[in-house]
Amino acid sequence: MKEKSEILKAFNKRCKNTLMETLNIEYTDIGEDFLVAKMPVNHRVHQPYGLLHGGATVALAESVGSAASAFFVDNQKFIVKGIEISANHLKSVTDGFVTATAKIIHKGRTTHLWEIRIVNEQEQLVSLCKLTNIILEKK
Repeated sequence: MKEKSEILKAFNKRCKNTLMETLNIEYTDIGEDFLVAKMPVNHRVHQPYGLLHGGATVALAESVGSAASAFFVDNQKFIVKGIEISANHLKSVTDGFVTATAKIIHKGRTTHLWEIRIVNEQEQLVSLCKLTNIILEKK
């Protein structure tokens, strides 16, 4: 594997002018079977009751799971697209940071299945998500 810091730097650079930049998502760690990203919880990602919006949580989950799949494929030949995501929101968050860790469950030739655990700063489970990505040949 390339140097961790170089891989993370490349992932974070790809966030420019995207939803990930808007939500201030930052990739922070990577390994052979996982990718980690964090997102601040503030007024930009709150729903009207001042809590972390479920949609922002799902955006974080898909961002980390899709980027993780992209790490495993030849980006010159293939493109990664999310085709299904599910989320169970278990705990509310009003401020601070949430951290998402995507771990591979299935790494097939044409599909990847990820479990994404999102925790608060106290390491309490906030949301448990599952993401399926399809790997398509570039045309």
